[in-house]
Amino acid sequence: MPNILNAVLAAGLLAAAATTLHAQKPPEAVDLSSFPAQSIDDVVVPVPSEVFIVLDKLGNPNWRSELRDSLGRQSGNRAQVALLLGTVIAEGFVAVEAEDSEKVKDIGRRVLTLSKAINVEKAVLERSKSITDKAEVKEWLAVRKEFDGALQDVKAAMQELGDDDLAQLVSVGGWIRGTEVLTSIIRKNYTTDSAELLHQPALVNFFTKKLDNLSNKRLAEDDLVDRIRKLLIAIAPLIGDGEGDVIPSENVTRIHKMTRDTVAAIASKGA
Repeated sequence: MPNILNAVLAAGLLAAAATTLHAQKPPEAVDLSSFPAQSIDDVVVPVPSEVFIVLDKLGNPNWRSELRDSLGRQSGNRAQVALLLGTVIAEGFVAVEAEDSEKVKDIGRRVLTLSKAINVEKAVLERSKSITDKAEVKEWLAVRKEFDGALQDVKAAMQELGDDDLAQLVSVGGWIRGTEVLTSIIRKNYTTDSAELLHQPALVNFFTKKLDNLSNKRLAEDDLVDRIRKLLIAIAPLIGDGEGDVIPSENVTRIHKMTRDTVAAIASKGA
């Protein structure tokens, strides 16, 4: 069965085509149906690298301004560590778009540290070193692939340990941070076309069901997990559930504030 960790966070799978796509004329509209995609239990999700490309065409985002000064600290709470790992990996994709080699190297080290805290360090040890080495020489396409590979390795390691619930939390943590960045960019240069990138009702519903059915009772009752359940419930009506629904600018702003505050809460729990 396809794993949500891979589908939501995998960036750089189509990096080889990125140069050609960037050279094309910006689209008049965002056609999500034409995106290369991956399937999550019959939920089709455009791969994030393609979303980045469309955002570049629509407004040439200042990716560097979207990077956070602090990545937060891990606590002894496994739910918080898994969620934080997801946000940090998502940060890596943003840092690659910003072509910030120092930030990418820092994130690579943090991924290793957080992975150690949930017993999957060996799975990403080589990836972390490769991310640092390739960022040093600014091989950005290769760095994207290494971040994607790190996710694959974390997924496999968690499955071996029987920690599917933690994998779900890594995934949703990455999605929340990615949505924070996405809404930040969209609200700065709002168009109905760019806002369409937020129209992911099936994915929000999928996350909600997964969090409602966590098998680990301690994770299920964690306060951060409960906060994220409430976040997903609040976001659902803001993104609409119909094909032609238009997401207004005020909804983008509200989603941005909610996801921003949630990312801050995840990061601060380890302080």
